Amino acid sequence: MIIRRRPAARICVLLAVLVAGLFPTGIAAADEPVAKESPKVELVLDVSGSMRARDIDGKSRMAAAKQAFNEVLDAVPEEVRLGIRTLGADYPGDDRKRGCKDTRQLYPVGPLDRTEAKAAVATLAPTGWTPIGPALLGAAEDLEGGDATRRIVLITDGEDTCAPLDPCEVAREIAAKGIHLVIDTLGLVPDAKTRTQLRCIAEATGGTYTSVQHTDELSDRVSQLVDRAADPVVTPVATRGAGQCADAPRLEPGLYTDREKFGEHRWYRVDVLPGQELRASVSVGADRAVNKDYGVLLRAVTVHGREIVRGSEAGDGRTDLISTGLRYPKAELEDADGVKPAAETVCLQVSNSFSAPPAVKTEPGLPVELTVDVVDAPGTAFDVAAFGLGRGWWLLGVLVVAGFVAGLLWGWVSRWRIAVWRTN
Repeated sequence: MIIRRRPAARICVLLAVLVAGLFPTGIAAADEPVAKESPKVELVLDVSGSMRARDIDGKSRMAAAKQAFNEVLDAVPEEVRLGIRTLGADYPGDDRKRGCKDTRQLYPVGPLDRTEAKAAVATLAPTGWTPIGPALLGAAEDLEGGDATRRIVLITDGEDTCAPLDPCEVAREIAAKGIHLVIDTLGLVPDAKTRTQLRCIAEATGGTYTSVQHTDELSDRVSQLVDRAADPVVTPVATRGAGQCADAPRLEPGLYTDREKFGEHRWYRVDVLPGQELRASVSVGADRAVNKDYGVLLRAVTVHGREIVRGSEAGDGRTDLISTGLRYPKAELEDADGVKPAAETVCLQVSNSFSAPPAVKTEPGLPVELTVDVVDAPGTAFDVAAFGLGRGWWLLGVLVVAGFVAGLLWGWVSRWRIAVWRTN
């Protein structure tokens, strides 16, 4: 049995070497994005009276939060500018108006002095109300300025007590500003209402929600979110599509965000030179309740209105995101008397067929993320996209050669196995 397995292993090695030679690893490597500015994170901690409850590993929620904060502060990456904001930390009374203004910045966003930050957290004691909405507005102001990655991490044990200022609507308003601020939420031993509210806040800005039952879970999750902010990312650019192509913004290759009303069409423009290929994709997020049966359409159209290519996707049921994409390779033209061929303006139309139940607010519009790339059209020997999509003659040639070599190897192995069997 051992003798019969070795040839198969040798074939795998030989084929791996062949594939490695045909597809050098350097071709697929992409340039790593570089963060232009140090990322900014603000931890928003609930210090309301309910944080006295002793139901996390036998200690109070406040004690668990302090322990987690100390561990997180020790591990914050050097490049992260961190701040801390509290809610419900100062006013213990029953005046609703005062209680709903009880939020302040405990430690400013900037280079972290771990000792100073820990000392500030150590002074906190469960006190007052739970003004989540005002705290989020304050945190968004704390993080204003620059193009850095921005993240709010909200830690709370209960739902907001300062309605009608709905924190979910606050999160949607923050997202609608196009400042690319993500809010992650963590619920300490949350009930059903708290979970619903915190999920809504997170989903409105593309963040995450986590339910926490133990101290180590809180520490690990907050550390993960801070580390995630430190990772280099492509920062989306806010744009605003037009009602017709003639008025549409001209987009360079990159990642863009927009807001689109229910059932709306929006237009954007991209220039494509002969010999280049336009690759575009769009995602529309359902950041609130929507009716069943929905879809998204992405069309590439000439300035005269002739459709070039389209991509579409439809669904039926509950969804958080629906996406589609398209590719348009423009044929290469020969220069005429040394005159460089002009670029073609391609109009991109983004449409959605979402609708909402009567009780759901339709403003602001649904979040849209549009990716645009313009590359050399497939045709070179090592065009990775062409291989990935099975385009061009190179893929066919590689498959033929690989099959031929594999057949030769298999025939040699078969004759060798017969010879070994006969000798035994």
